Amino acid sequence: MTDHTPASSARRIVLGVAGGIAAYKACELLRRLTEAGHEVTVVPTAAALQFVGETTWAALSGRPVRTEVFADAEQVSHVRLGQQADLVVVAPATADLLARAATGRADDLLTNVLLTARNTVLMAPAMHTEMWQHPATVANVATLRERGVVVLDPAAGRLTGADSGPGRLPEAADIAAVAESLLAEPDHAVRAAAGDLRGRRITISAGGTREALDPVRFLGNASSGRMGVALARAAALRGAQVRLVTAHLEVAVPSGVAEVVPVSSTADLAAAMRTAQSDSDILVMAAAVADFTPGAANQTKIKKSGDEGLSMELVQTTDVLRTLVTERTRDDQLIIGFAAETPTAEHSLRELGHAKLARKGCDLLVLNDVSGGGVFGAPDNELLLIDAQGEDGPWTGPKEALAHRVWDRVVALADKAH
Repeated sequence: MTDHTPASSARRIVLGVAGGIAAYKACELLRRLTEAGHEVTVVPTAAALQFVGETTWAALSGRPVRTEVFADAEQVSHVRLGQQADLVVVAPATADLLARAATGRADDLLTNVLLTARNTVLMAPAMHTEMWQHPATVANVATLRERGVVVLDPAAGRLTGADSGPGRLPEAADIAAVAESLLAEPDHAVRAAAGDLRGRRITISAGGTREALDPVRFLGNASSGRMGVALARAAALRGAQVRLVTAHLEVAVPSGVAEVVPVSSTADLAAAMRTAQSDSDILVMAAAVADFTPGAANQTKIKKSGDEGLSMELVQTTDVLRTLVTERTRDDQLIIGFAAETPTAEHSLRELGHAKLARKGCDLLVLNDVSGGGVFGAPDNELLLIDAQGEDGPWTGPKEALAHRVWDRVVALADKAH
């Protein structure tokens, strides 16, 4: 007999699949959730089975697929599935499914699960633009969010046929990342559903800058951009209009980001952030910025010359964070800095953080210890938050969950500023 009891780090997830062409993308989401170690039970609607068959769901999940209210009646599955789930994810959530969920219908197994769910429900809509923007759908989404359901905004892009616009299912990696963050910190579902960043324009920098030595070489750093991307995803989830200024990234840009501004060098980043400052309510400097750049980059590739080494003059780059603080013209604009530090026996992380906060003058400084380089590119992190009111943390966990910790602190600061 197969043991379906999840491991201690795994969770029980119900993956609901509604009847839209994007149902095939849920296969990739299912793979990501199961490979993360979770026990996933797929509940497709009858319409969803027109797109992806029951056999596929069973093979990918390694578990029986639930499709009918009256199947396994002695186990009362239509009630137990929702009650026992740590998280219910519906992807895609069609306009029809959103309408039935908002009105409390229980006319198939998936809507029964939604009515009996005790924990977080996450919905990823996918439909044509006209359906997403229709007043009925807008009202249904608002109703679900008021009840605590986390409803992602769909991505914009190519839809069925030649149509293009908002209504595309977010990428599986994005949905899985949100799911993991909600499992790590279920309380963040409340903030996401409430949209506590809605109406705020936020600019976030992410990734590592690169300073050109010649046309093919550069000075760079080990930043992957994961933390900045996690901040962008979390802010969009909580309703913000997000602009992401991207230096070198090793991860994809989240689908909920409204605008992407690619940059390369620290000078490029400084220019982009100064431009963004004029219309941003919150600026977050999460990018790993080079402190030095070559005095003059070679216009041709630097060649080896016998056994000799290479000497090069390096000059300091613009202090982007300090510049943003000194050029701030709005009292209610918040500026958040990040600092990667390597504490020593003489200077602790806290001491380094308080000294940097005083030098930079930002509203909040997010610190992490990068000794040994283990944080770069890793899914987890440890953060210490310092502002004029004191310290918060240290917090340890997945970067996706820690991003919400940062936004919790920022929201508290924003409320005080108003």
